[in-house]
Amino acid sequence: MPLPIEDYALLGDSRGAALVGRDGSIDWLCVPRFDSSAVFSALLGGPEHGRWSLAPVAPSHADRSYQNGSVILRTRWTTDDGEADTIEFMPTDGDTSSVVRRVVGVSGTVRFRQELIVRPDFADIVPWVRQLPQVADAHRLLAIGGPDGVLVTGPRLHADGTRHVGEFEVAAGETVDIVLTWFPSWREVPVADDVDVLLGGTVARWADWERTCTHEGPHGDHVRRSLTLLRALTHDRTGGIVAAATTSLPEAFGGSRNWDYRFVWLRDASLTVSTLLRHGFRDEVEHWRSWLLRAIAGDPDDVQIMYGLAGERELPERVVARLPGYEGASPVRIGNGAVEQFQADVLGETLVCLDDARSAGLADPPESWALQRALLKRLERTRTDPDNGIWEIRGEQRRFVHSRAMVWAGFDRAVRGVREHGLPGDATRWEALRDEVRADIDAHGVSTAHGGFTQYFGTDEVDAALLQLPQVGFCAPDDPRMLATVERIEGDLMADGFVLRYRAETGVDGVPGTENPFLTCSFWLVEQYARTGRTADAEALMGRLLAVANDLGMLSEEYDPVAKRQAGNTPQALTHLALIRAADALAGTLPSWPKGLHPREGATYT
Repeated sequence: MPLPIEDYALLGDSRGAALVGRDGSIDWLCVPRFDSSAVFSALLGGPEHGRWSLAPVAPSHADRSYQNGSVILRTRWTTDDGEADTIEFMPTDGDTSSVVRRVVGVSGTVRFRQELIVRPDFADIVPWVRQLPQVADAHRLLAIGGPDGVLVTGPRLHADGTRHVGEFEVAAGETVDIVLTWFPSWREVPVADDVDVLLGGTVARWADWERTCTHEGPHGDHVRRSLTLLRALTHDRTGGIVAAATTSLPEAFGGSRNWDYRFVWLRDASLTVSTLLRHGFRDEVEHWRSWLLRAIAGDPDDVQIMYGLAGERELPERVVARLPGYEGASPVRIGNGAVEQFQADVLGETLVCLDDARSAGLADPPESWALQRALLKRLERTRTDPDNGIWEIRGEQRRFVHSRAMVWAGFDRAVRGVREHGLPGDATRWEALRDEVRADIDAHGVSTAHGGFTQYFGTDEVDAALLQLPQVGFCAPDDPRMLATVERIEGDLMADGFVLRYRAETGVDGVPGTENPFLTCSFWLVEQYARTGRTADAEALMGRLLAVANDLGMLSEEYDPVAKRQAGNTPQALTHLALIRAADALAGTLPSWPKGLHPREGATYT
């Protein structure tokens, strides 16, 4: 059985990812890309579905930490006979994908045991495995199955059924290196690079990233860790930013709300860009903007809500029945059917982030503004259409208020592009469309019962996504309608001190079962509290949220406050984005009002 989600640490090379448990078992490995078929899938089943375990033979205590601003994991193993460190990382240079596990003796002598079960293609393949001649006194084990080749270089492993095991000792001052390298099975078997060279290059690359980071204010360690995880979830060749490193970790344990998040959502990536700009990462923003221009090139009516890492459009959802799911939560899904949905907010959020880039001094290449004008034509055609909303409702399409507000924001940023940045376009028309959308929300998206904004037109229900309305400037944080919305969220959507996205029991989402509080929404409430002077409430909620991060600062999508466990896919980019915004709000470094926007008369700001 896999460990609790919070017991896993991310290893990554900004192309693919692995999850290694506190027990020393790598239970998830997707290479060479985040969305590749998994080589190890024990996370969604058991050891027989693939894993690579490395831990002391004797009972031990593990103390973990990331090295500085990186995802290089150091674990101190303490046994009765001695102490040893494992240093685990995925090298960020080169054309191959590798996982390196260096074992360093600290004191006494520690005996380690390995268990290797290679199961490519989500445990569909039992590969052929054979020993290769040694190279520089290192044993080599080769596994070939279908398109996947896996080479393990290090201490000898021997067959035990369809798994391979081995033991070795490390004394104080000794070092034992083990390298697992994935390669396409039709290529020549690679030779493992020198671990000192791999480690030095990876340390240097992450150090360059950390030096770029700027943050002033409280919770700096969590902000920097969140920025590092966002970098680890960004493909360094294509610029695509995945929503999470995993698929099908359940939103509710034992339930069916299990989705594949290893793709690039325009919404999440757009929010990432705005966050990176505030913290000094201009090169990464330019890289993503180039990805966007490539991914959505063509007919604006064909723009999707998500894409593959290189802009792929075909992401069909299928069920992998051979995997029983995390703690039995099934089905396990590969691909995501939401790719076919219409989510009206996405175009607006994309236009907002491109405006943020302009306002930060990044000049629009000619093709960028041309693309935005094409998006605005589609936004105009669909501005009143019902949609599936930010939460990817699989039930009836509705006119979600959050979606309408993002449509408003898209037109608003177009007006700014013309009037503040001198770009060509019909600002008068876009302004009229913007005002039309606002009037529609004012007339149909405000509850006569509680005075706040509603989840969708024609209901009195609320949705935590409404907390984003002040973030894009649709209203002031202290607008009476916003304050009434917050009061209703506190009454209807709070669960043991955390925030639900919406009331799933209403059936609006068309999916059976319920879910746990959504960490992103809880961080959005921190921001709302901070910007309306409720500082004590903001700090209290921020403290509760940071307390549920694991020992390495990682957060998943949701949190079960009853079982006190993280839930959903991990690490979740949107969660860490919202954490950074919340910390910025507490530090007072978020803009009080987006430049060029005009708050409702009488509104004030903190």
